[in-house]
Amino acid sequence: MILGKGAYLSSQQAVYPVFDGHNDTITKLREVRGSFFNESDEFHISLPLARRSGLVGGFFAIWVPDADHVPDFTDDDDEDLVSKAYNSVETMPPMMTTAYAQEFALISLGQLLKLEREANGELRIVRSVGDIERAMADGVFAVEVHFEGAEPIDAGLDSLDAFHAAGLRSLGLVWSRPNLFAHGVPFGFPSSPDTGPGLTDAGKALVSDCNELGIMLDVSHLNEKGFWDLASIIDRPIVATHCGAHALCPSARNLTDKQLDAILDSNGVVGVNFHVGFLNPIGDKATPENTSLTAIADHLDYIAQRIGVDCVALGSDFDGARMPGDLFNTGGLPALMTELKRRGYDDDALAKIGYGNWLRIFRATWID
Repeated sequence: MILGKGAYLSSQQAVYPVFDGHNDTITKLREVRGSFFNESDEFHISLPLARRSGLVGGFFAIWVPDADHVPDFTDDDDEDLVSKAYNSVETMPPMMTTAYAQEFALISLGQLLKLEREANGELRIVRSVGDIERAMADGVFAVEVHFEGAEPIDAGLDSLDAFHAAGLRSLGLVWSRPNLFAHGVPFGFPSSPDTGPGLTDAGKALVSDCNELGIMLDVSHLNEKGFWDLASIIDRPIVATHCGAHALCPSARNLTDKQLDAILDSNGVVGVNFHVGFLNPIGDKATPENTSLTAIADHLDYIAQRIGVDCVALGSDFDGARMPGDLFNTGGLPALMTELKRRGYDDDALAKIGYGNWLRIFRATWID
């Protein structure tokens, strides 16, 4: 049964439940004509394909593009232009205004709420671990609201409570560019994540408020000094929703061994990113054609061997990045889990990697 370009589900591939740590589907749905409820090769995730391939839900990122350039998600060359604009600290566009970011985020949040309303009970926005467990038991697709970048939050943090009340349960402090709270890493390759200053005073206050509200914080896209500032303040697990191992692919978006060790010390977790440029040792020269899903397994292996299987999960970046050629969309998840099983991960380990480790983090972070 063909599920999409390069993705196949054979009778030998068992379907394991997967709660995924990152996707950009809501942003793509906003810019590309299509429906989450209909299967299409243009999207990595759709509800019918998710059901067949074991995807039970995940982090749905709300990401605000630069005001003067909303990426064309149907054009790989346009994605390259965005990456080039962020390939060094010097080339990054200026900081966006809070008013623009809030307007964009509110519309995106409204789209998610509308998606839930139109799903006729087949999709649910989750606000607690109990919500996720009930959704999985009922066969309902679980959507966790995530902000990829804190630009929609005002400096006084008054809007944070409003977004939390609307469903926000996890927050990435940055998306590569700088904002009022922190500094992100550029997409240069090869590069160290040590690319600039740490958290601002407003950023440190934001971390403290998120601790109080029970909003999970995400260090993906955050530079190294910001990472260590957050680690010194946070009283919850350190989480990277969609990163890889810098030792295998020296992109600034990946985590150094020292950062991985800090995540272990906090009992945190790393969701392994599927983007070919963060998997393949050749970095920005990587393509779907020269990258296999085995590279995802390599990063997962490396992280699991260094900090343990309890501290690794999946964070695909579906609908926001280039997937390996043999994992074009969610239809490739069973093949990935089969590869992990071939490497010696038993069913208990696969349950942790697939969804259990995310639920553990939510229990340690969210306030029900």
